Amino acid sequence: MRVQLIIGFLILFISEILKVYFIMPFPGSQQSDTIELAYFLHQYIWYLRILGIVLLAYPLWKNFKIGSKLTKIILGGLTFLWLGVVYLFNFELTADHMFYQPKNKIMASGSDNKIAKDKLILGVVHNGQAKAYPIQLIGYHHQVIDTVGGTPMMITYCTVCRTGRVYLPFVNGKYEQFRLVGMDHFNAIFEDQTTGSWWQQATGESITGKLKGLNLPSVSSEQMSLSAWLQIHPNSLVMQPDPEFKEQYAGLKNYDSGKGKSNLTTRDSLSWKPKSWVIGILMGKTAKAYDWNQLVKDQIIYDTLEQSNIVVVLENDKKSFHAFKSESPFGPLKLVLKNNQLIDSQSDAVWNMDGKCIAGKYEGSSLPKIEAYQEFWHSWKTFQPNTLVMQ
Repeated sequence: MRVQLIIGFLILFISEILKVYFIMPFPGSQQSDTIELAYFLHQYIWYLRILGIVLLAYPLWKNFKIGSKLTKIILGGLTFLWLGVVYLFNFELTADHMFYQPKNKIMASGSDNKIAKDKLILGVVHNGQAKAYPIQLIGYHHQVIDTVGGTPMMITYCTVCRTGRVYLPFVNGKYEQFRLVGMDHFNAIFEDQTTGSWWQQATGESITGKLKGLNLPSVSSEQMSLSAWLQIHPNSLVMQPDPEFKEQYAGLKNYDSGKGKSNLTTRDSLSWKPKSWVIGILMGKTAKAYDWNQLVKDQIIYDTLEQSNIVVVLENDKKSFHAFKSESPFGPLKLVLKNNQLIDSQSDAVWNMDGKCIAGKYEGSSLPKIEAYQEFWHSWKTFQPNTLVMQ
């Protein structure tokens, strides 16, 4: 009977604790490939609870009937402790009880905007409409469901990976709702309402569950300062703070500059450390990382990817970056950066930071944009394990 008591309590306590431990940033919880075990515990927790309770039912009844006072106190204490663990690990420490979507989604024009112009934003343009989402805001919410150009979109951000991604919330053509459930390898994971499958924020891939292997359709986005964004998109709408979450936003006041309140979100100013900043580029089948410190120093980086000449450019504000193919409809270009513009040294044609040629031989054409992300090095190399590195 004693062994049965021990096994019953172990099942109850261990299953409740590990169910949350594997998907939250506890010491040692994010380094191993435990997502399948975490998902098993998440899916079958009620079976484990019932098993534990069945094992405990008779021994507890017997001991409370004929056991000593000390035994009753110990067993009663363990029972109430388990109930406390259930409450703590299913309400207080779950991701969707710590981070909420905005209750009041407020969008303002550039003239009515209250967000400081030097703040970083994640910008999206679709069907002629531009919208900007301040990272200080979406960093707390983790996801904001909005409509851009008449299309529902899921704007996501994970502060621990420094990953901003935008997806269409459609699975097999059907609109889907998602909730934040935790993280895997420090990256946010979302659960779809229909199948309960888990989706990785950095890649949009379902990593476990019935839909494992599927990907959410991605939408191009750009990270830059709000000032730089409004220079390119003066008619953009800008997400405003929800008054309900004023205190939570304040906690991310210095996040843009890498000075987070948590060690998980603070930048390492050295290069190629786990929390160093990199610019990650996915082009065709090739992934490559570029050192942020090098970009700040040179403001323009030249490279060749997938047999194309490319440039990675940092604006004068030292915050806004872009990546383009260095080519025109008439052939390769030799671009140099001057006065926050790109100039072809062969023809003196001039491009702005949106990649549009505003003067010279190629006026009216555009440089092909390349999707580029600023994120922590530990994140990029985890989710792009075959990445190349430009030292």
